[in-house]
Amino acid sequence: MQFKAILGQDAIKAHLMRSVEAGRISHAQLFTGDAGAGTLPLAIAYAQYLNCPHRHDGDSCGECPSCHQIGQLAHPDLHFVVPVNSPKGKSSGEKPLSSRFMPQWREIVTRTGGYFSEQQWYEAIEIDNKQGNISTFEADEIIRNLSFKAFESEYKIVLIWLPERMNVQAANKLLKIIEEPWEKTLFLMVSESPEKLLPTILSRTQSIHIPGLEPDVLTAYGQSKGLSETEASKIARLSRGSLLEAQRLIGALHSNETQASFDYFVQLMRLSYENRHMELLEWAETVASLGREEQKNLMVNSIRLIRDSYMMTAGLSEISFLFGKEYDFCKRFAPYVNNSNVERLVAEMELVIRQIGQNGNPKIIFPHFALTISKLIGPLKP
Repeated sequence: MQFKAILGQDAIKAHLMRSVEAGRISHAQLFTGDAGAGTLPLAIAYAQYLNCPHRHDGDSCGECPSCHQIGQLAHPDLHFVVPVNSPKGKSSGEKPLSSRFMPQWREIVTRTGGYFSEQQWYEAIEIDNKQGNISTFEADEIIRNLSFKAFESEYKIVLIWLPERMNVQAANKLLKIIEEPWEKTLFLMVSESPEKLLPTILSRTQSIHIPGLEPDVLTAYGQSKGLSETEASKIARLSRGSLLEAQRLIGALHSNETQASFDYFVQLMRLSYENRHMELLEWAETVASLGREEQKNLMVNSIRLIRDSYMMTAGLSEISFLFGKEYDFCKRFAPYVNNSNVERLVAEMELVIRQIGQNGNPKIIFPHFALTISKLIGPLKP
């Protein structure tokens, strides 16, 4: 994977290239940011750049044996460590090591260009109802792999995707080797939630934050997918720097997903205002039966609608992003979103997203959520 294949992030690419040319290569680096910003593809492209003997014009050559092998995610000196678990129908007694799932890893990275969510990965390896993790068995395998000399390249590299899924025992096993690795050995970690890492791991890494994609980059991407400039610009704004969200919204333009999400939001707010608790519990039961991605997307869209309703309340409708049925509803609904409840409404929705991501039970999460929202909306008068 070359830098030129990655959307935007020109400043980050330049920083990474300069650090290599200046010989400032930290042995443990932590790439942080949203999956839709390109954290994983940037780390892979950086690994390819490091081990390319013919890099030029600010990129790896893309033609040498090392580039071909890394491009195929099959280089003997580049080891991938990812959160895994035992798939459906498999014995839980088997050690769930990353090496067992490399065919699926190569397929999803190649198909998506490295832009995919943790949930998409779990679906690819058929553990979508379990939590992936990086175990002590994996830590032992890392140490074993690094004990050998490099086969072909200058650097041996371990790329750990989502190190926050590493259990405490595994992290402690790796502490010493991360702090004092063998010569020409690098750890590249790609994290969406670095705050969940052990402080001792964080203190041993050089952090590189990957910001969201620029609006003009996402606008150009939307146009490349056949959208008009107006449509692409709207998608870019709604995506808030995430290519994954842009792809979802583009897909939703030709499906009923956005309409379904909006309908659930409208129903929740109307039932909350009228304090119809039994029907709210029915709403919660219906939403609990949806897939986890649908549930998270519902919350993401609800946060957007709450935010834009608040902009209307504050007299800033010109910077809201609503049109059609969304605009008509939120214009009437806006007075019920104000300084007294906007922060708590958003906080409750963000909490649900976290709980779903942690494999919480939706049959418990959504009834509590719906009744909490009714308390924040029901008693208010515009």
